[in-house]
Amino acid sequence: MSKPVSDTILMPDGAVLPRLGQGTWTMGEHAANRAEEIAALRHGVELGMNLIDTAEMYGDGRSEELVGEAVQGIRDKVFLVSKVYPHNAAGAALIRSCEASLKRLGTDHLDLYLLHWRGTLPLEETVEGMEALVASGKIARWGVSNFDTPDMQELLRIPGGNHCAVNQVLYHLGSRGIEHELLPWLSGHKIPVMAYSPLAQAGTLRKGLTENETVQRIARDHEATPLQILLAWSIREAEVMAIPKAGTRQHVEENAAAGKLVLTSDELWQLDDAFPQPSWKVPLDMI
Repeated sequence: MSKPVSDTILMPDGAVLPRLGQGTWTMGEHAANRAEEIAALRHGVELGMNLIDTAEMYGDGRSEELVGEAVQGIRDKVFLVSKVYPHNAAGAALIRSCEASLKRLGTDHLDLYLLHWRGTLPLEETVEGMEALVASGKIARWGVSNFDTPDMQELLRIPGGNHCAVNQVLYHLGSRGIEHELLPWLSGHKIPVMAYSPLAQAGTLRKGLTENETVQRIARDHEATPLQILLAWSIREAEVMAIPKAGTRQHVEENAAAGKLVLTSDELWQLDDAFPQPSWKVPLDMI
């Protein structure tokens, strides 16, 4: 069986996180969906998916405002993650961005703050700024997103760079490039992977993914949907957590159920055959 021994994942500093969290990209952008999206996030927390990921970029802060409303009264139960634009990721701009995110989220601290992707600012300045935010209590820990192996190697050569708590990257059955080099490197350095878009945006990121005969057959065998099989596959490795987005309570329940699916060794082999891991280094996939 492929199921990890635990439904949680251990961060480098000992914090324990659920293997399934909740993403919020595009949430908060349509007023008509607001009440249901808030209800979905709160329901996800009730079901144990208490990590909520957002970013200052999402809807120009509207996603953070939505999350802030959703966590009112339950903030102490939620592991809150946000991300900073690369051009804001140093000096006074980093402090302003963090404080603006905190205000929108209605909280006095973030549990994890990520550099959204690598920009032109020196990594040394970003690390220095992140460490200062930790020292001030505005964030509990920091990490990165969309960093490939050379970026991570450079980061860890910087004083304080080894405090990086996570690397959030695109990862799903149709995008397995990280398995060739990045995932083993991160595992060797005990840095967890946070997989975004583990459902490949409902399969739209890879043509034929949810329509694939193997995926559909395995889904039928488990009395599940193809998307649930994708999600179960994405967290089969002990060092990977995933943050699928769900804008409705029903979708949240489907995601939670997927977290309990156990794919057999034979099923994993079949999925490998249908969507092989690349046998060479490929550029990091991003959206």
